[in-house]
Amino acid sequence: MNEDALRVSVARSLETKRRFFEDHAATVVAAGERIAAVLRAGGRLYTFGNGGSAADAQHFSSELVGRFQKERPALSALALTTDASAVTAISNDFGFERVFARQLEAHGRPGDVAFGITTSGRSPNVLAALRTARERKLVTIGLTGKGGGELVGLADLLIDVASDNTQEIQETHAMIVHALCEIIEDAVLA
Repeated sequence: MNEDALRVSVARSLETKRRFFEDHAATVVAAGERIAAVLRAGGRLYTFGNGGSAADAQHFSSELVGRFQKERPALSALALTTDASAVTAISNDFGFERVFARQLEAHGRPGDVAFGITTSGRSPNVLAALRTARERKLVTIGLTGKGGGELVGLADLLIDVASDNTQEIQETHAMIVHALCEIIEDAVLA
């Protein structure tokens, strides 16, 4: 890749982010406020995804348990991707499709938030977890791209980055996670 190609790539990515936040800022604010309300009431946020989305899920949870920008009490957030023993045992015994759903069966309580991340909207284990979350009366939020795929209809709040470019979707997801952290911190400190 030469410098001109790099500039074109960056410009496309910036345009995707600009367009997303111009069109969907209200959805991101609504999601952040919903999560904050659950956390203030003593509920928990469960995050999950695969690959880069697993990293985003872990990043999101860690910013809330630790600190994003402001000093505040720790918030109850758990990434379902981090317990290697649970992930491997569930995958071995029930199949990888059940890896997140089984953990929600164990830990999720009505009113908690299940936050699934899938760039395509088609990850079977994320979809299974959101189905389980709905059955158990958790709030369901989906962070996706490419139109949402099968995730549409499974999420109480759908945050979809209107792009077919996985790199741009993932880069925008990182900005969305940071925006959600800021909204949540402001809301719990209000």
